[in-house]
Amino acid sequence: MFKHILIPTDGSELSNIAVVNGVAFAKEINAKITGLTVTVPYHYVAYEVLQVNDTDEQHAKAMKVLADRNLSALKDAAEKAGVECSLLQRSSEHPYEEIVNTAQEYGCDVIFQASHGRRGVRALIMGGETHKVLTHTKIPVLVFR
Repeated sequence: MFKHILIPTDGSELSNIAVVNGVAFAKEINAKITGLTVTVPYHYVAYEVLQVNDTDEQHAKAMKVLADRNLSALKDAAEKAGVECSLLQRSSEHPYEEIVNTAQEYGCDVIFQASHGRRGVRALIMGGETHKVLTHTKIPVLVFR
């Protein structure tokens, strides 16, 4: 069936729950995992105070710390379960694009991703990375809810 699973994570509580279940699924079917977190690129022009960083290098360091934190649950779960796992950090304004591109680039045959459960008007306005992944890939997506 599936031999290589992409598990994207943003480090949120729901994402970490999906990570634990994704690792259990990988172990059950004897698949390897590629874990992915997508951070925001450096903004030279900021629209919000929180986007301003002193330098490109400081931003890169901060994003590395964030990525390590986001991927730590996946790394720990995979090690505990004895599942082969490689970890990636990518940077993009559009995480869904990186998720789709990484799955294709690494030959993943399924994407195992959390759903944040937005409904109604909020879902229409905010969209959601999972929904965007579903509509922009031909690779099967297992949505954990």
